[in-house]
Amino acid sequence: MKKIYDYFCKIEVGFCCVGFILLVALIFASAILRFMRISMAWNIDLALLLLAWTAFLGADVAWRSGQLIGIDLVTRYFHKKLQKIVLIAVYAVILALCVLTCLYGCRLVWVERVRTYQSIPIPYSLVSLSLVVATFSMSISTIGKIKQCIVHFKDTESKTEDTAAEQA
Repeated sequence: MKKIYDYFCKIEVGFCCVGFILLVALIFASAILRFMRISMAWNIDLALLLLAWTAFLGADVAWRSGQLIGIDLVTRYFHKKLQKIVLIAVYAVILALCVLTCLYGCRLVWVERVRTYQSIPIPYSLVSLSLVVATFSMSISTIGKIKQCIVHFKDTESKTEDTAAEQA
């Protein structure tokens, strides 16, 4: 199961990289062609589709690797055990929001299945599907973070006590 998850994570990162490169190339090509008075309306619609996918999947990649901003102005003064409890509670709230967003996103995908882009015959539900896929992936990442917090709940306590004893 771990190998499958790691493989999925690599595919997600690869898709984000390729999507971002294509997004930049499409916007750059559109700007150059517009300068030469050649209009490509489908270019912007495809770029918006790529933006949605790369932004949402990139958010999951950042969440999984711990690259999102976190503010611990209050919790850093708590006892280590209380910090872990607060962290697990925050992860639980994030998990609930991801699941809710995923469920309502599925409904949105279903509602928008007949709506298409103005310039290309691609269903608009592909944009909404990016939200569903990303929040599902974020849910899995959050479950992994909760599991790690629970498994290492006592580890941080003993490590900090050992470090304090060594410094004294």
